[in-house]
Amino acid sequence: MVIRLLELENFRNYEKLHLEFDHSTNILFGDNAQGKTNILEAIYIAGTTKSHKSSKDKDVIKFNSEESHIRMVIEKKDIPYKIDMHLRKNKAKAIAVNGMPIKKAAELLGIVNIVFFSPEDLNIIKNGPSERRRFIDMELCQLDKFYLYNLTNYNKIVNQRNKLLKDITYNEDLRDTLDIWDSQLVSYGMKIIERRESFIQQLNDIVFSIHKKLSGGKEKINISYDPNVSVSQYEKNLKENREKDMKYKMTTVGPHRDDIGFYFEEVDIRKFGSQGQQRTAALSLKLSEIELVKRLTGDTPVLLLDDVLSELDNNRQNYLLNSINAVQTIVSCTGLEEFINNRFHINKIFSVVRGTVSDMPGQAICKDGHRQKGNGCWNECGT
Repeated sequence: MVIRLLELENFRNYEKLHLEFDHSTNILFGDNAQGKTNILEAIYIAGTTKSHKSSKDKDVIKFNSEESHIRMVIEKKDIPYKIDMHLRKNKAKAIAVNGMPIKKAAELLGIVNIVFFSPEDLNIIKNGPSERRRFIDMELCQLDKFYLYNLTNYNKIVNQRNKLLKDITYNEDLRDTLDIWDSQLVSYGMKIIERRESFIQQLNDIVFSIHKKLSGGKEKINISYDPNVSVSQYEKNLKENREKDMKYKMTTVGPHRDDIGFYFEEVDIRKFGSQGQQRTAALSLKLSEIELVKRLTGDTPVLLLDDVLSELDNNRQNYLLNSINAVQTIVSCTGLEEFINNRFHINKIFSVVRGTVSDMPGQAICKDGHRQKGNGCWNECGT
């Protein structure tokens, strides 16, 4: 799968933007706070309906504008798709695929497969479980529409149940309605637990070999699914914790409190791993996403890298760059040194300055680390 075209209108700091990407490696080059990440965010929204920053629609609309447009053209297994997204401050977003309006986000998910990697993702191991749950959910929602359906309904029921727990304080008669919500909660929650368990098992097989190479064979990683409750005990535990839930006015049992464990043998690297170990594990996790998408869909995802290379040492930079040459990659960065030092081939470079993007002709880098002029190398190395 590749992204051919992106057009923005009144999105973040862009009044109008038209970009045509190369099928391989694309660099968004410029200083900080110029709009590089905004382009990656727009691509992610067009593919998943959500921002990787958890921003609301109104937050991405350009200041003093009431609406924004994202248009993206992709090619997937030689079939073109045109995605049109209309974002409005006070209304739900409108989406059309190939000119046909869609009513639900689930109809869009699965068309575009995106792996997004930002510096914040390097902290996914040491940060709280909510970020690790978000990782599972964002990937599974792209790959499995049934999971998206179950997760959406589960989250709605948790919110409604929490509201009911608060209302019971003022109306004790409402307590009898908890059974209805609990039954639905268990029904959707069990499906989420089972799918997450399967997902982690699939991911574990892939991440083990990637991490072994990244660590030079020194470390053997194991990822475990740490559910808050098992399928067999879910209904029982929910009932046993009802009084506790009423006291704290929140649902304390269910997959919304799950976690993922990361271990080197018996050592929990979430708590006891060094920063280097945690970052290597995070990098292995993101690279595993690429391979998992290939296996499950038979196609390659688009990889978005948001200024990640500057956060990695030379060994991890080199491994990451060697791992992405088979997928379309769109990278934001403030310097090209990492690519030059690693003798990495760049197909297209865009200069980003204060919301204006222009091609940088003659700036591609050949496989020997030389800057290219047109289709030839400045150093006439023949590549």
